[in-house]
Amino acid sequence: MTLLLSFGHGYSARALTRHLLPEGWQVHGTTRSEEKARALAASGVIPHIFPRADLTPVLARATHVLISAGPDAEGDPVLREMREAFVAAAPRLDWVGYLSTTGVYGDHEGGWVDEATPLTPSTRRGQWRAGAEAEWQAIPGLPLHIFRLAGIYGPGRGPFAKVRAGKARRILKPGQVFSRIHVEDIAQVLAASIARPDPGAVYNLCDDEAAPPEDVITYAAGLLGVDPPPEEDFRTAEMTPMARSFYAESKRVRNDRIKEDLGVQLLYPDYRIGLKALLEEENRAAGPSPTNP
Repeated sequence: MTLLLSFGHGYSARALTRHLLPEGWQVHGTTRSEEKARALAASGVIPHIFPRADLTPVLARATHVLISAGPDAEGDPVLREMREAFVAAAPRLDWVGYLSTTGVYGDHEGGWVDEATPLTPSTRRGQWRAGAEAEWQAIPGLPLHIFRLAGIYGPGRGPFAKVRAGKARRILKPGQVFSRIHVEDIAQVLAASIARPDPGAVYNLCDDEAAPPEDVITYAAGLLGVDPPPEEDFRTAEMTPMARSFYAESKRVRNDRIKEDLGVQLLYPDYRIGLKALLEEENRAAGPSPTNP
């Protein structure tokens, strides 16, 4: 039996699981709370509270491992608990995937980066991720695949809720662009890599169009039929340090490798296609309106 052990079984891992469970996989996922463990169980995933639970026996049976848990100042939390277990398990695992971030590339002032671009993260989160990548790469014989994710959106995670609530903002910083990726495209890339493993490979996961964040908000407002929020100058806008840090880096990320090496065709190649599909999905879920039975 193919068994996936998923550390930090969150939004992206759940999307992958929806591909795997119908194919007969057994999926074990970790979380930190009893409430989330119950939700995982209801979805068909065997839950574990980590790091409280000893997952060495599960790792001994696993064929595949996905790591989504984020690092901190002390490094990777999974390796902090289970480094020796992974060293022992490395030779017999078929595939290990580590979900990182395009933030490891740092700021390129809107220029292009690819998987061969040196890692020069400028934010604390990016530096932690680069360090965690190196920790996983240091385990001998581990069939590791690194996936550097752009900004994730999808069902339940997108700009519509903020626009509807009047909390969306259009912060203008000249030359600022971000890359994005729909969660279903993350899932299909991971599934394609599992089907075509290439230990040591690194993949950028993003769509085809890096875009200014204010353009995305404007488009989302247009789809909802409301006025976009007013424009604000980045230099004078009141923002939390965390929010301001998201504007510290600007780059365009190449995604050729997932297409050429894995044969992936993006379901949502730009944010316009993705947001339109999300809204259509929301409307279908809501059912017909009283005036349009």
